[in-house]
Amino acid sequence: MLEVIALTPTDAIAAQAGGADRLELVTDMAADGLTPSRETFAAVRSAVDLPVRVMLRASDGFATGNAFDALCEAAAALHSEGADEFVLGFLADDGGVDLAAVTALTEVVGAGGGVDESRWTFHRAIDRAADRDGLRKRLADIPGLDTYLTAGSARGVDDGLPTLLAEAERAGTPGYEAHIMVGGGLRLDHLPALRAAGINAFHIGGAARPDGWSGPVDATAVGQWRTVLDAPVPVA
Repeated sequence: MLEVIALTPTDAIAAQAGGADRLELVTDMAADGLTPSRETFAAVRSAVDLPVRVMLRASDGFATGNAFDALCEAAAALHSEGADEFVLGFLADDGGVDLAAVTALTEVVGAGGGVDESRWTFHRAIDRAADRDGLRKRLADIPGLDTYLTAGSARGVDDGLPTLLAEAERAGTPGYEAHIMVGGGLRLDHLPALRAAGINAFHIGGAARPDGWSGPVDATAVGQWRTVLDAPVPVA
């Protein structure tokens, strides 16, 4: 699985051309990715046929802040537009998961609604949690959660690699049923060790943009990742 951050329909088209499997749709990368408009989602949805996970985040950081009601309204509007995959995550002041906020927002977007329930990713808030294992176990029964986007550390994959490998060994145990999707300072040279450990989902943003965040997604850059991921998994 190769997920690429998109901000616009142009990004989405290039990501699909390069071989992305899924998009994470955001706005305002200066704040590390906030909720896009309903109109942007509709335009992206019309431009490509890839699955699109929509960011639900109103401000920089991982607290709900004062805009949570507005965020719920935006989430409901996106859901009514047809969005059924989301990315979210909130922490309380003590570094634990804000379970009330997560539950409320997932209910707004239809997680737990049966066969057509929305699916969602808990994003890199886990990398700033006081207790990663405890967070996972508290979220384990929330409907729709199928992915953790994580670098293993707030400082990125270079620092978090040992944590990622250790968590991969626990796949399928209580609290570790959701897939690990690695992102956050991810480079091509990280892939052999991660893939050998059984991790098979990867998330890129800046790596898909040779000109930085001021430039669009480049299909050739995405294609380089696609080529590497289509190669045989290295033997541990």
